Amino acid sequence: MKMFNRKMLASLIASACLFAGTAVAETTLRFGYEAPRSDTQHIAAKKFNELLKEKSKGELKLSLFPDSTLGNAQTMISAVRGGTIDLEMSGSPNFTGLEPKLNVIDIPFIFKDREHAFKVLDGEIGQGLLKSLEQQGLKGLAFWDVGFRAFSNSKNAVTQPDHIKGLKVRTNQNPMYIQAFSLFGANPVPMPLAELYTALETKAVDAQEHPIGIFWSSKLFEVQKHLSLTNHGYTPLIVVMNKAKFDALSPELQQAIETAAKEAGQYQRQLNIDNEKEIIAKLRKAGVEVIEQIDQAPFKAVIEADVRKAFIDKHGDDLVKQIDALAK
Repeated sequence: MKMFNRKMLASLIASACLFAGTAVAETTLRFGYEAPRSDTQHIAAKKFNELLKEKSKGELKLSLFPDSTLGNAQTMISAVRGGTIDLEMSGSPNFTGLEPKLNVIDIPFIFKDREHAFKVLDGEIGQGLLKSLEQQGLKGLAFWDVGFRAFSNSKNAVTQPDHIKGLKVRTNQNPMYIQAFSLFGANPVPMPLAELYTALETKAVDAQEHPIGIFWSSKLFEVQKHLSLTNHGYTPLIVVMNKAKFDALSPELQQAIETAAKEAGQYQRQLNIDNEKEIIAKLRKAGVEVIEQIDQAPFKAVIEADVRKAFIDKHGDDLVKQIDALAK
């Protein structure tokens, strides 16, 4: 009996050792972003996590940090470059200080529609722009969606460029948008998204411009009652990872994280498209004046040529011509 017990014990120990030797080592990656939990960015980030765990067979998972928990966009980008955060996503204008050619995406009215934007971003032009971030210590994984930008303010309905003149407008630090709103006669005031609600509430700024998804999820409609769907620019999100950490992964795990990021991006784009009409209805119910039909021609006449010229003077016209060609 004693001999049997010894043999059983030895067998159990051997089995335990074998199982321990084959158990998957799980790695958790920190993923930060500015958007609140109610936004499609957070919903898609959860989808990204599900896809990543599935495709990596449990070796990789994400720890999600929405609501600017890890800092504003610039802080998080710096942290990813330094390796203290693993992944980050924010609007493309936040990366133009590192790679100025990304400004081509932010030229007002450069994209005809969403189909045109997606064709550019998912094709050779967009993938080349992502790759250019590698020299800054960032691995560009995918383009997600912020959307076409709308203009809101607390003063009056905006249907023509003169209605913007004199307003203090929150914009991001991108020179394309600062130049554009200066041309409109506004006073552009760059600031992080996390500070925007309070700035609008206290009248430190009169106006802002974001896609309607952000306008809704960040509750900006509570302090802004005039919204015009000017669609003056399209902004994608860029999902990036610390390049050294990405390079340290096996080829299989690299493929898993890139594929999961791209699939989650497609999912999030469709969420935004599906949600737009519902958000507009909710905004109107909340007392916001929403002007959907805007004649873009007068707005283009004020800013398009000058902002295009500013980009072309610095970087040449090759990228602009390539993007224009894909609109046909």
